[in-house]
Amino acid sequence: MMRADLLTGELPGLDEALAAVDAFDQVLAGGLLRPQPAQAAGLTALANAVAGSPIAALVAEAAEKAAAGVAGEEHLLALAAGRTALFGAVHDAVVARVDEATGRPREATPPFEPGAPLPANLLASARAWLCDVARAGWRGLDHELAAGAAQVVSALLPAPELRRLAVLLDGFAAELAASCPGRTLGRIPLRRWADLWARGMLLTQPGAVTGAGAGAETAALTGRLLPLGVDLHEHATAVHAQVHAVFEPADGGPARLVRASVSAPKPDTVVGAGVWQLLRPHLSLLAAAGEGHAMELTGMPVTDEGDLLWSEERTRVDESADVFTTARVALPTVRAGATAPLDRHPARIAEPVLVEGYTVDRSGDEVAFVVGGERLAVDTGRLPAASPLTAQAVAGSRACIGLLRWDAGRFLLQPLAVQSAAKSRTAVVQAGAWAGGTADKSGAKAEKAATDTVTVLRERAGRLLRS
Repeated sequence: MMRADLLTGELPGLDEALAAVDAFDQVLAGGLLRPQPAQAAGLTALANAVAGSPIAALVAEAAEKAAAGVAGEEHLLALAAGRTALFGAVHDAVVARVDEATGRPREATPPFEPGAPLPANLLASARAWLCDVARAGWRGLDHELAAGAAQVVSALLPAPELRRLAVLLDGFAAELAASCPGRTLGRIPLRRWADLWARGMLLTQPGAVTGAGAGAETAALTGRLLPLGVDLHEHATAVHAQVHAVFEPADGGPARLVRASVSAPKPDTVVGAGVWQLLRPHLSLLAAAGEGHAMELTGMPVTDEGDLLWSEERTRVDESADVFTTARVALPTVRAGATAPLDRHPARIAEPVLVEGYTVDRSGDEVAFVVGGERLAVDTGRLPAASPLTAQAVAGSRACIGLLRWDAGRFLLQPLAVQSAAKSRTAVVQAGAWAGGTADKSGAKAEKAATDTVTVLRERAGRLLRS
């Protein structure tokens, strides 16, 4: 049973670390071309926060140079590393608290070892653009600066090992362009843009993308995969689904948490349940999860973090598997995956948990579970539209499988599946229930509309290619 009381206690040093991050994020708002005294104070706060770390001297020198307005690329890189290190410490503290609350063992974080060098000129071009952005600051944004990323992204995309950086820069530049001119912005997403900037800076370092501990394949799994739920993310032009599951090795070794993900481009006219047909052909696990089946894996590649590098040829559908049975039997003893060094950020925390024996509190607009006298907020805003799982279903539940997340200084539960008693029988509603198809009237209508839209777009694309 998860100890909810541990999720509400204070984390030593957390507020101080986040305050230093916030101070530095304010520095980026004004830019580092002509820093003001308040920005110098923010730079000093960052340097002081990492004073006891191995990069203390580098960050201190970078803060001094930046405050004087003479920071070079190496200094801006050090500032990005300092900010990332602070969030890494926050991540580690939050994950340690999660492990304590769940009693879950966790794989050790692998040491980072730089991988094969990538084209230095392309990385330098990306880093130069990010440095120009930092010097201008969010208030100094203009369309010319935002458009400067286009040529860099075009050069990065042909290289598969650089697409991670290319996609980040492309999305970041699009957000900046949509907010130009920066001087007219009423509200700036300080933490998000600073996250993207710092992440991009570190990914421009040789070996950062391809190094060990950076999402590379480390093993091959053979055994049974038991889905727990599907986390769906939908945007205007893309859709992404991630299946969280328990893997039981065929050799009888300890079970572990794993994930399998798939993404696809999406026309903005494909909405609701229609998005599943864009993903379904690329990941048979979606249908298995939606229909309540386990899968047999043979030699499936996996990373240290537990991300399966999915290959359809290495799978077959197995017998039925109830998600709540899986959660009750496997989650108490399952091992959690490690986190790659560069991925240590609290926004990435998403730990599958089972919550039972709660009462529902609907004070105000928020739904919360009261577990052992402690209140755990439920993030109903993450419930996908392409799903029968609604806030009403969550409020009427008696058991919930969800992802434990951390946001804005507190823990939140994102439901993946709920169990309730309806007319003397148990009913289960899952976020991924329509992943394999649906007979639901509104869902079927959305599927048909998506089919028509995709067919028309493919015909148009075919004509364009033939012309």
